[in-house]
Amino acid sequence: MSLPGPLIAIVGPTASGKSALAERIACQLGSPVVSVDAMQVYRGMDIGTAKTPPARRACPLLMVDVAEVGEPYSVSIFQHDGRAVIDRILIEGKTPVLCGGTGLYLNALVDEMNFPTGETGGESRRRYEEFARERGSQALYEVLLDRDPESAALIHPNNVRRVVRALELADEGKSYAREHEGLHKRAPHYDCRIWGIERDRAELYGRIDDRVDEMFDDGLVDEIKGLCERGLASSLTASQAIGYKEVVAYLNGDCTAEEARETIKRRSRNYAKRQISWFRHDSRVRWIDCDSVTDEEATRLVLEDLKEHADGTL
Repeated sequence: MSLPGPLIAIVGPTASGKSALAERIACQLGSPVVSVDAMQVYRGMDIGTAKTPPARRACPLLMVDVAEVGEPYSVSIFQHDGRAVIDRILIEGKTPVLCGGTGLYLNALVDEMNFPTGETGGESRRRYEEFARERGSQALYEVLLDRDPESAALIHPNNVRRVVRALELADEGKSYAREHEGLHKRAPHYDCRIWGIERDRAELYGRIDDRVDEMFDDGLVDEIKGLCERGLASSLTASQAIGYKEVVAYLNGDCTAEEARETIKRRSRNYAKRQISWFRHDSRVRWIDCDSVTDEEATRLVLEDLKEHADGTL
């Protein structure tokens, strides 16, 4: 049985130029872009997530601004909502153009991935979240280290959301480590053509640094001040976004503005490395060296492949 689609996905590290390429492709196809970003789902998290402003969008941008910053929004919810959006686009006879750097969220959409029920909002989760708020992320991590050291070894101590999830699974007699083993074992849900943007590492890091500077110039600090009034600090997911937690530390007097800026640059570069590693594990991704081709050539390459693929499946 043939899979629904085709879909196009544009992936890669932060600041590589994904959004611009995806938008050009979508405009050529008369399609919307579907964001695949774990933080762009939150309303008001605009500058720090590099969300394209509405006035500058050449085509509709979907799966952004679907949750409040204090709202628990998990990958399983994203899977449900995102697939509903994709299916509507396909029913309209258009080609969905996915774009983002959150690898797990992309896989949740385009691959057969099942998530345990009750992933958010249960009593176990509330208990661990309260523990983290009262005693800190390191204390919570030590609980996981004691109960499930194998899973703890896969998670950064400051990643409260995943530590909580691992403890939830432990309460259910399951192992985060065992579930993690299956993340790169994929059976497709959609027929998806995945393209990755590749850049020279020094060039990429320069783009990241420039983007962070632009964010500060565009009002990142004021954006986060407003979000704090709307419950950002109480959100264990949104508050962990790179760019947001560092500015919150500055606003709390824990560092200077310049220290926050430099920390954001460093953590963004490290995040880019992790994104590249994730997508390199997926053999379906075909890479475009965007240092060597023009914007028009990259767009044409993806569209010509889509046409050839469609012709071959007729």
